[in-house]
Amino acid sequence: MSTASEAEPGRLVYTAEEILSGGAYAEPLIANEVRCHGGFTQDGDYRSPRMLHRGPGIDAWKEQLARDGHELIDVPPSITPPQYPNTAQAKLLLRNGVQEPVVRALTIISIVEGFGAMIRDVRVPKLDALFVENIGGTALVHLRGALFEAHARDESGYREEGGHKQMWEAARDEALENPKIPGDVLMRIMGRRRNREKTGPVFPEIDPKLERMLGFMAQVMVIEIMAEGTFEWGIDILSDPEVSASPKSAGEMVAFIQQDEKPHVEYLRTALSEARARTIKTVDGKEIAGKVVVDEFMHRILEAMTATRQREQREDVRGTLVDAMKVARNPKSLLEEFDSLDQAWTPPESTGFISTRTPSAA
Repeated sequence: MSTASEAEPGRLVYTAEEILSGGAYAEPLIANEVRCHGGFTQDGDYRSPRMLHRGPGIDAWKEQLARDGHELIDVPPSITPPQYPNTAQAKLLLRNGVQEPVVRALTIISIVEGFGAMIRDVRVPKLDALFVENIGGTALVHLRGALFEAHARDESGYREEGGHKQMWEAARDEALENPKIPGDVLMRIMGRRRNREKTGPVFPEIDPKLERMLGFMAQVMVIEIMAEGTFEWGIDILSDPEVSASPKSAGEMVAFIQQDEKPHVEYLRTALSEARARTIKTVDGKEIAGKVVVDEFMHRILEAMTATRQREQREDVRGTLVDAMKVARNPKSLLEEFDSLDQAWTPPESTGFISTRTPSAA
């Protein structure tokens, strides 16, 4: 995690303006003729946006947790389903002139990045009144207007400045030479979001704003962790000169996004770990361990995403795959080879978190 010399190591309290500041860059990052966030040092190294104080702050909050004897939430990479189509399948398609499935996958990623702006709309309650223990000098007290806002700006841009949405689009367009974008991508994503089952509160005994905030944070953190495999997939494909028209710039663009995403994972896991290490006051004057609440959300979200993520990706690709392959010389043999490269994956038996309120645990 990059820091700046002006930062104060170990400092625990920052203003929102400090968290949102990035310092000066020797050269801006341009993607698809859009000035994006972040930039380059005099040596040509990419520096992520809004990290002048955010990076050192996250480090200090994590160190404070460790000093107090608390562990950080951990989600092993093995729990992440492989990307579909996988790297070998995507390159096979591109070598045979079949762009649509890969373009579709990259476009979905860029749209989902844009949805990241929603995190600024999370309502943060008066947290100091909802925990038994003191929360001064923690990531938790920097969520409102600072960490959430920085995250939102990173994902979807801010004002005239582009973010990860525009950077993914640029990587796609450079590598695949401004491909035709499927017209139904956004409609499919929105349809799936509308059809997701809505459930009532998991912990009706705690403040509803706190429950929604912790649940949303856990969901975003899991998405960000699982995105690590997506970054590796994108870098591998878009930096391959055999299938990419701009292997250096397109691959580097995804690598820049990957670098930017690391503080997202770290501030979320730090704040959730802080909540997990504390005691939450209930609305009727009682108490519940933060560990019970946070672990329940982590379990539910990991269980759901390991079961649905790859299936949804397959549905997105398989629905138009046969038609897309019609541009190939021998569509039937290409489909057979494509399917032969498939990777079997079975969700792990355990999420690593203890659930106390799911039906299976009742």
